[in-house]
Amino acid sequence: MIVLLSVRPGTLESTMTQDLSPAERYAAARRRAAEQATALAGFREMYDFGLDPFQIEACQALEAGKGVLVAAPTGSGKTIVGEFAVHLALQQGKKCFYTTPIKALSNQKYSDLCRRYGSDKVGLLTGDNSVNSDAPVVVMTTEVLRNMLYAGSQTLRGLGHVVMDEVHYLSDRFRGAVWEEVIIHLPESVTLVSLSATVSNAEEFGDWLDTVRGDTEVIVSEHRPVPLFQHVLAGRRMYDLFEEGDGHKKAVNPDLMRMARTEASRPSYQDRRRGRNMREADRERERRQRTRIWTPGRPEVIERLDAEGLLPAITFIFSRAACEAAVQQCLYAGLRLNDEEAREQVRALVEERTAAIPREDLHVLGYYEWLEGLERGIAAHHAGMLPTFKEVVEELFVRGLVKAVFATETLALGINMPARSVVLEKLVKWNGEQHADITPGEYTQLTGRAGRRGIDVEGHAVVLWQRAMNPEHLAGLAGTRTYPLRSSFKPSYNMAVNLVEQFGRHRSRELLETSFAQFQADRSVVGISRQVQRNEEGLSGYKESMTCHLGDFTEYARLRRELKDRENELARQGATQRRAEAAVALEKLKPGDVIHVPTGKFAGLALVLDPGLPAGRSHGHRGFDHQDGPRPLVLTAERQVKRLAAIDFPVPVEPLERMRIPKSFNPRSPQSRRDLASALRTKAGHIPPDRHRKRRSQAVDDREIARLRTALRAHPCHGCDDREDHARWAERYHRLMRDTRQLEHRIEGRTNTIARTFDRIVALLTELDYLRGDEVTEHGKRLARLYGELDLLASECLRERVWEDLGPAELAACVSALVYEARAADDAMAPKLPSGRAKAALGEMVRIWGRLDALEEDFRISQTEGVGQREPDLGFAWAAYMWASGKGLDEVLREAEMPAGDFVRWCKQVIDVLGQIAAAAPTEDSTVAKNARKAVDGLLRGVVAYSSVG
Repeated sequence: MIVLLSVRPGTLESTMTQDLSPAERYAAARRRAAEQATALAGFREMYDFGLDPFQIEACQALEAGKGVLVAAPTGSGKTIVGEFAVHLALQQGKKCFYTTPIKALSNQKYSDLCRRYGSDKVGLLTGDNSVNSDAPVVVMTTEVLRNMLYAGSQTLRGLGHVVMDEVHYLSDRFRGAVWEEVIIHLPESVTLVSLSATVSNAEEFGDWLDTVRGDTEVIVSEHRPVPLFQHVLAGRRMYDLFEEGDGHKKAVNPDLMRMARTEASRPSYQDRRRGRNMREADRERERRQRTRIWTPGRPEVIERLDAEGLLPAITFIFSRAACEAAVQQCLYAGLRLNDEEAREQVRALVEERTAAIPREDLHVLGYYEWLEGLERGIAAHHAGMLPTFKEVVEELFVRGLVKAVFATETLALGINMPARSVVLEKLVKWNGEQHADITPGEYTQLTGRAGRRGIDVEGHAVVLWQRAMNPEHLAGLAGTRTYPLRSSFKPSYNMAVNLVEQFGRHRSRELLETSFAQFQADRSVVGISRQVQRNEEGLSGYKESMTCHLGDFTEYARLRRELKDRENELARQGATQRRAEAAVALEKLKPGDVIHVPTGKFAGLALVLDPGLPAGRSHGHRGFDHQDGPRPLVLTAERQVKRLAAIDFPVPVEPLERMRIPKSFNPRSPQSRRDLASALRTKAGHIPPDRHRKRRSQAVDDREIARLRTALRAHPCHGCDDREDHARWAERYHRLMRDTRQLEHRIEGRTNTIARTFDRIVALLTELDYLRGDEVTEHGKRLARLYGELDLLASECLRERVWEDLGPAELAACVSALVYEARAADDAMAPKLPSGRAKAALGEMVRIWGRLDALEEDFRISQTEGVGQREPDLGFAWAAYMWASGKGLDEVLREAEMPAGDFVRWCKQVIDVLGQIAAAAPTEDSTVAKNARKAVDGLLRGVVAYSSVG
């Protein structure tokens, strides 16, 4: 039956329909009727706004049975496609799993779906929390789904769709492999919905998904539904980053470029200290500039944004302590962004959400200071906060009751907290090893929060002016909208035993070769292979050009090359010998020696003040830690005191004279230097420098060189009139051949890299009796149930019964070493440890790790490649022991010197691993499983228990 849809007269659609022929109107009516019969039509009616073209295209592909990859900017509504997959699965009577990278996102999506479909149809699984896990729609972290796949969970039955939100997480160095494991191992019948930030190689990722998952539609949208404007805030003025223009290429605001040049030309601090040398006009100009350009303070920025109507705003500060300090600065400045009615709403919601927290813990958690900030509309947001506190901040911000949030970059990782404006204090952040510039991808992710769809007409990204800022660099960050997706996939021990158990070694190897990591490596090999082919064509042409009618010019060219290599080798040996002789001569120098510096900027007469010998070889003088030999400190005849280097002495140096250095000599005193330099010129100014004779070349007496020269003269090609022309072609042939071999070596290094790593892991596991061919031993089956960075160490500890006879609190302390990693390396002092059996067990764990580390070295398994076992970190053992023993929160946090949020997060990770150990530990003749469950009960209390849903 064909349903003809009524069209209201006077509408645009009715006008367009009247312009069509009867046949065209009939066809249009049929199309509308067909659309009304789709699942998408019913889904669209659930929303009070129209869907964007990219959302419609993705939903239509899903309904057609295809997988989809949707790459679109933050805030563009990608999750609509994921929600359509949920709708489709429910309509078809199938299950849908919605995976997210972090628990906070899982909690948020769980709440959203419960509101839409009812809590009876939606479940939540986050590792340490399980709510209605048999529901047709289950929200979970990606690791939970990975573990289900390896365990062959019954929950997978009837699974029709899997949504992988924030799939670009597979670039994450530590957790990215999980995403690829899930994509590779999901049953073929499951339709995959991948939602990603805008990445520059979405087509490449889509091609891989097409290879491993079947027909996959790639939908890329770079359109922001709310346009983003870029600004720089300097002093009292907010500048647009780009000047207005018609062309696609935006020009940087010339005012900013002028400011940057002015800043660059401003005298440095040292120059200003020499202010007497500056002209009064220069000083006046600098004073005027300084009053116009400065970095505004945090309260000043918020007040300015409030005055401009640009709140709510998120200010990204790459430091937890600085986020907390920013809130305090705003409070001390008397900043109030909420009226009395809003204050009362804030207090009511906060008291409701924190009612479960014992009153004695509130002071420890900084509750009252936190509440004062919230009532004024100001808050911090970072990983060191209690999860409950963070969730309250998120809820108040979304409701408009918190208008200024100071956050670390973790807030940009998918949490739904859009703002009207985003402020970046600096474009540099600590990456764990050094202060580095933020990347275009990070800039896009951070500023993507600006502009709330359906609320704001435009979003604003504001960067605070900093000294030495380069506006062109900032424009480059703002103009580069995408970043590439790079696989971080690496096989692990747990992955290896699970794969071998399910598929056997050969099939497992083949599966790993289908990873995105290998796909990218193979694609890069394609380009290199083409270059090799081009080189080989060039080689054949060069070979033809160097052909000689008198004989084999390839052989003649080889003799010439061997002669040249031998001459170069002897020259290098001679240079090395001269440097060694010069170093020996420098080591013999003593204070008071008058020398002639042969070369360099300070060539000429000089007096040795200090020989500058490496530590331990100083002839009674203080040695310096110089890696490249002696570095004498000298006074030159021109009154300069300089420390010279070996490069200033290409030939040995001999003392010309000796002088007494007065005890009163002060190298920092111009008068002292002048007097001693005058005495130096008087004493030795008339002595001519020692001319170092050029030594006889070693090549003259070298037998190999004589042999090669004789062979060259005797070769038939030596008499060819075109010999030098042929030789030029031969040299080009040789260089191209060398380059081609290097390319071939790169191809060998990239081909089957993942499989070769897997082979080494399997060999080590076979050595430890976890695997016997395709058979997984009992030890291997235990390892298959242990997930984590130190999976093999945990398994070995169970195997060697290291944790037997430990109490629950002692076991919690030991297990903490498997998960904890200090934020910054601190070798200043050893961590405090519980005494007795726990301390002995921790020592044994470190000993076992040392044995495994040596074994990994033997099997060429490297931690630098992301594979292998890092050293256990004992820094959380004392805190875990105290908390599991029932100590109060105040005492534990004071002893641990750790923010409450970090403490809760590490406790939850310890609980997670304790659950795995309880499941993996032998039940017969062992107390570990029972004590692991008791340790979980001991840890899961107070702040850890009430911290959140997930």
